[in-house]
Amino acid sequence: MPFKWVVLWSDALLFLLIISSVIFIFWARRKRHIQEAWRKVLKNSLAMVALIVLSVYVIIGVLDSVHYQVALPQQNANSPVQYSPQVKSVFDTLISPLGQLTEKTYSAPFSLTLFVKEAMMTPAGKQVRGYPHLQSAAQGINTIEQRNQLIRILALKAFLWSALILFILSLLLIRHLRYRLKSTWRETSSMLFSARTEVPWRTILLSLFAVVFLIILSYTLSQYIHIFGTGKVGQDIFYQSLKSIRTGLLIGTLTTLVMLPFAIILGIAAGFFGGLADDIIQYLYTTLSSIPGVLLIAAAILSLQVYIANHPQLFTNLEQRADARLLALCLILGVTSWTGLCRLLRAETLKVREVDYIQSANALGTSRTKIIFKHILPNVMHIVIIAVVLDFSTLVLAEAVLSYVGVGVAPTTISWGNMINSARLQLAREPVVWWPILSAFIFMFLLVLSANLFADAIRDAFDPRKVD
Repeated sequence: MPFKWVVLWSDALLFLLIISSVIFIFWARRKRHIQEAWRKVLKNSLAMVALIVLSVYVIIGVLDSVHYQVALPQQNANSPVQYSPQVKSVFDTLISPLGQLTEKTYSAPFSLTLFVKEAMMTPAGKQVRGYPHLQSAAQGINTIEQRNQLIRILALKAFLWSALILFILSLLLIRHLRYRLKSTWRETSSMLFSARTEVPWRTILLSLFAVVFLIILSYTLSQYIHIFGTGKVGQDIFYQSLKSIRTGLLIGTLTTLVMLPFAIILGIAAGFFGGLADDIIQYLYTTLSSIPGVLLIAAAILSLQVYIANHPQLFTNLEQRADARLLALCLILGVTSWTGLCRLLRAETLKVREVDYIQSANALGTSRTKIIFKHILPNVMHIVIIAVVLDFSTLVLAEAVLSYVGVGVAPTTISWGNMINSARLQLAREPVVWWPILSAFIFMFLLVLSANLFADAIRDAFDPRKVD
């Protein structure tokens, strides 16, 4: 084969979480109260815009989680196939050659030259100090006017392609709504473009147009120019920001995968059984909450580093070592972050178990297991959904903070936290190198803002105390 699939533990867990989400969606389609709540979310314009942005992040993260190794050229037809030690992802292939466009050192965003002066030879043979032209990017672009003209041309092409895609999507949507509403093309078009539909389709289409335009423009422009400049070793900052999306999503999703079983099982058990079980669980999460999380994370990371050093045969490449540290970080974050949700579920279970139909089920001899799964769990799921979405943005920010203090993901892992950590020294130099931290801030800000807006809509829709 020309390539060999490489499945990291984090990749497997991410796809397991995606499969679980799909199963939950099919299960939720049969629950009328969940359908009604999601309809409220679909009617929220801000939530739909946030969902589109989150979908772009998720697609990038999933594509970046499909890894493979390329086969090396064979010297002999009968010799076994050898594969490159470098592990690539499908996302790397799609955005190629962005990852290979490297320079000697710093270059500012949209710049044609390096950021620092070097000794140069003039055509006349005289040595002077100046700003060398970029080696990988901006080939054939020698003046600012040529660069600006290129940007205008690419922006126009991106606009036209985005408009064509918007037109096709609008036609398909009008056709779908026409059959659903049993109206004419003209009436359906008027309803759609005057924003008189139940779902804010006009806002969704305009948001898709803006997202598609930015994707096409950034992709085509990045083939010629470093959009966010380059770092100390000349790697493209825009490429690093895109690759950091996978790390941020994994921290948020895999930590949730670890946290949920602890919170749901212990929270419901404490509230439903009470007595000694409640006392033990309360003592457990109270004790765990009193221990500084940074100390637990630092101890876990240091222990893992010692284990990796003593068992090198289990980690054959840098990707596996970095992946092990990422999973350890997710595990310890999940172990230390389930206590808040557990408290909420315990309090809600204490209230739900006293309602009449559960008391009647107890009187009729219904098993406790059946009561928990048929009555308790469905009535506390709105708290689980709200807490999961709200905690996602907190966990993404936690990775940045932990990497900044040196106990986060591995230094070889591209993440926003590592970008911010390296940028703190760049801010102290003169002249200031400001674009790495700005790029990390923009991408992280968009993800966290979208998650928070979507979480607000979910909270309003699933909170039973909210009355329309």
